[in-house]
Order: sequence, then structure tokens, then C-alpha cells
Amino acid sequence: MAGGAREVLTLQLGHFAGFVGAHWWNQQDAALCRPTDAKEPPGELCPDVLYRTGRTLHGQETYTPRLILMDLKGSLSSLKQEGGLYRDKQLDAAIAWQGKLTTHKEELYPKNPYLQDLLSAEGVLSSDGTWRVKSIPNGKGLPPFTNAITPKPVMPTEGSIRVWSDFLRVHLHPRSICMIHKYNHDGEAGRLEAFGQGESILKEPKYLEELEDRLHFYVEECDYLQGFQILCDLHDGFSGLGAKAAELLQDEYSGRGIITWGLLPGPYRLGELQKNIYRLLNTAFGLVHLSAHSSLVCPLSLGGSLGLRPEPPVSFPLLQYDATLPFHCGAILATALDTVTVPYRLRSSPVSMVHLADMLNFSGKKVVTAGATIPFPSVPSQSLPDTLMQLGEATPWTPLSACGDPSGTCCFAQSVVLRGLDRAHHTSQLAPGTPLPSPLHACATGEEVLAQYLQQQQPRVRSSSHLLLTPCKVVPPYPSLFSSSLSQHGSVLDGLPTGTAVESIPVLGALCSSSSLNRALGDLAKDLSKLDLRRWASFMDAGVEQDDLEETLQDLRSLAQCYESGDDRLVD
Repeated sequence: MAGGAREVLTLQLGHFAGFVGAHWWNQQDAALCRPTDAKEPPGELCPDVLYRTGRTLHGQETYTPRLILMDLKGSLSSLKQEGGLYRDKQLDAAIAWQGKLTTHKEELYPKNPYLQDLLSAEGVLSSDGTWRVKSIPNGKGLPPFTNAITPKPVMPTEGSIRVWSDFLRVHLHPRSICMIHKYNHDGEAGRLEAFGQGESILKEPKYLEELEDRLHFYVEECDYLQGFQILCDLHDGFSGLGAKAAELLQDEYSGRGIITWGLLPGPYRLGELQKNIYRLLNTAFGLVHLSAHSSLVCPLSLGGSLGLRPEPPVSFPLLQYDATLPFHCGAILATALDTVTVPYRLRSSPVSMVHLADMLNFSGKKVVTAGATIPFPSVPSQSLPDTLMQLGEATPWTPLSACGDPSGTCCFAQSVVLRGLDRAHHTSQLAPGTPLPSPLHACATGEEVLAQYLQQQQPRVRSSSHLLLTPCKVVPPYPSLFSSSLSQHGSVLDGLPTGTAVESIPVLGALCSSSSLNRALGDLAKDLSKLDLRRWASFMDAGVEQDDLEETLQDLRSLAQCYESGDDRLVD
């Protein structure tokens, strides 16, 4: 469909997915609110791919994420399930009822001061109980930036953040949030712990019909739906729910792209044996079943391993983060996600989800790895060829799929995005007649520089690359993780630190079909085969049979074999 947005519907399943998703939507929201004097030209990314327009009952235009979100009872804190933009239907029903009315109220969660401040900045609660949004320019984003002096907003402290909804700054449509009331977010009892429990949720007519109704609502208003992106917890029972949701999408929307991001929180502790065993089982079952029903599956984690052997979390030269905090981990993974999904969100010449998947998943390789350099080390006095030369022959990005050190592995296909560099730095600025330090310095455009660099790194690899001027926004409530040596726009300073808060950063991100998955998936299968399942009967009681385990184990080994390189065969 020429000229129209290729819409994507996002499914967000699980609590850690909520942390990643909240940061993701905050970054999309910040990109909508670009100041008028921004250096980068607007429009490289099309927000209509992820957002939808609508109207309240009072005729006010809204712009909300095209999102279905599923989480457990107790995960919303003070956020209303129906959102704040539309009239409360339950209130209307109560007014229509003329008989005796008995009200039972749950104890309310105290509203996070940050959310209170956000609401006061964006609208007002009228006397009839309806939330009225302040005017939205062109129906998109928050009110425009002005020179008026406004009170400094309250920013959430890390101690005040219990759940993802404590720092979500985006208003959601009433059809977005679907709560699973049969399981609890808090406490040790009634937890959604096992793959089989998650699968069984969508076997219940109540939850299945609720999901199908929401899918139909969003899909039917799309002009050109290119597909679905699923953000799904892999470590708990949401892996089963995600697998069942992907199966439903595959059955009902054949031909659409389904890209699943399997999310795992930071490193785990050795002392929590049952949690670690369940994490292993859920991850194995999740990857096998999600890959069967998705166009592409990518595990995302700051941990070093998918298996039982704990590995230290990954590190970034210009970031300082706490791997035990979902608030920190979610921010970093959302930044990577905001970059690697660029190809199917471009306004001009987008690569559809289906085509992106086809480029990466040939020969049965439906699982890919992700990597990112956050931020990309841009120095104001250097050009892109200079920076890439300094990176040397090593893999230029930090691995983000818990598949171990990528050194010595090979890549079969890759999609790479570099964003946030000024055009003036794209090519060499050497004076005419100066000897060229590398072939990269002879390239006429930044796109050529990036493509030739990737060709030098991996000569026989099928590569797709994109170079964007638009940086990644990291304004509050994004946590302060950045080195003091960075400027406001994420450049590495030559001189002393200025103390300026970082607001945007350049990022290099990649999706790779890599032989590292041969080792990672193979090790996962080995760990799984060593388990004595008689000790973990509760996992099997949730609806998984012994035959299911054997089949998953075989599928996992077959999946691992897809990523064998010639060197792997010699070693075996």
C-alpha cells in the first residue's frame, strides 16, 4: 500500500516484558515530542506503525499505542486497567442500575508521585469524572515544547519503582490491558511459574475470547497490517502463554509477520534451585514452541547464559547499571529493541517484518541473536570511518541474547542499524591529497561506509544495513546510567565532563543468525537432558507430559544443529 503506514500490533506478555515495554513506549513518546529546533529532520521513523488515532466520547482526538498487554493481578499499582483517556464503563453501569447498590473496594495503591506529576502536566480531571487531555498538536504526542517556565517535574526514584506501571508515561487505550486474575504478581502463592500454566490460560474461554476480541478490534481498523511483535517473558509461565498466543496469530492471520522477543531478566542466584530449574524448562519450552509459530524469535537478556551455569552480566564501556534491577535492564533492552526494529518502522522504503524474517531465518534458522553498542562511541573530532577503524576486527556490539562470548563464531546473515550520528561525521573529513588510512575513508556516503565495514568484518555474510540521523531518546524516566564523559547528545567528550544530563544517544544495533546459537541451544539441551524430572513433578503437573519433554529436547537439538558452522562439525 503506497504511502500508508504498515501497521504493527504489539503484544506485551509478562512483568519483565512490562518493564522493557514501559521504557520502549516512553522512548516512542519522547520521539513524538521532538523540539522544533532539533538538528535531525523529522520523519525517518513512522510512528503510525506503532500508534493509532482515536476519539474519546467527548470528541477529543487521542494517539495511543496499538498494544495488547497481559499481566497478573497486582502488577498495575495505581494504574487503571481501563486507562485514563475514556469514560469508566463500570461507573456508567452503576449509574444505570436503579436498585440497591453495595460497593466493595479494594485498598488502593498510593499513586506514584511521578505519575501524579505527569497527569497534572497533560490534562485535568473534570467535575463529571472524565479525564480531559490537553490539546494534542496534529493528534500526535504531548503538547508542543514552549519557552514558558514550567515547574521541574518529579522524577521517579529507583526506590519508588515496584512495578513497570510506576514509570510508564504513556496513556493506554481501554482495550490495551488484559489482567489475569487467577494468578498473583506478589507473594509466593498463586504464581504463574510453569510453561503449562501459561498455555492453559488461553485454553480457558474467558481469556481466549478476551484476547481474540482485542485482536479483532485493533486488526480491523488497520489498512495494511504487516504483522505482530510479541514481547514475552521466557523465564516463567508467560513463555507458555506467549507460545499459545503466537500459535493463535499464526492460525488466524496467516501471511503476517510474527517477530517474538523472548525476554529474560538479569543474572540469577545459585541458591534458588527451583526458580533456576523452572527458568531452564520455561526457556527451553518457550524457544521451541515460539520458533514453531513465529517468523523470527530473538532472546533478549543482559545475562551471559541461557542454561543453568550462571555467567556474569554483559558490560558496556559507557554505561553503569545494576543487573539486579529490572528498571535498569529493561531500559537497556528497550534501547536495543528501539534500534533493531528500525527496518520495519521506516517511513521511506521500509523492510517489512516478513522480509526481515526471510532474510535472517533461511534454512530453518528461526532463532536470531541481538547485539548493541549503547551508546555508539562517537567523538566530535572523528568521522565514522575513524571510529569504525578503532573498533578493530572484534565484534563491534555487546551480545544481548545470553549466548556467551561471540568470539570465534560465524554469522550467516545480519541486519544492522546505526542511528544518531550527524551527517557531517558520516564520511572522512581528510584534506585532499592526504593518504587514506583505510578503504572506509574513500567512501562517498555514510551508508557506503557502514556497508563496506560490515563486508570487511564478515565477507561472506548476507547483510542489510541502515544509517539514520535520528538518535535514541533517553530522557527521564530513563535511568541515569551514562558515563560522565558523555555530552547531552551522547558524544564522547574530548575534554572535562560538563555534568549535563544525557538526552539522546547514537546506537549501533544488530540482529544476527549466528553459530553462537549452536553452542547456546546445545548447552540448553544438555542441561535439560540431565534433569531428574521426578524432583520437579509440580512443573509436569501444570500440564506438561513426559512425551512433551522428550519432544522439546529433540526439537532443541535439531534447532541447534541448524547453526552448525564448518568448524563446529570438525570439532564434533
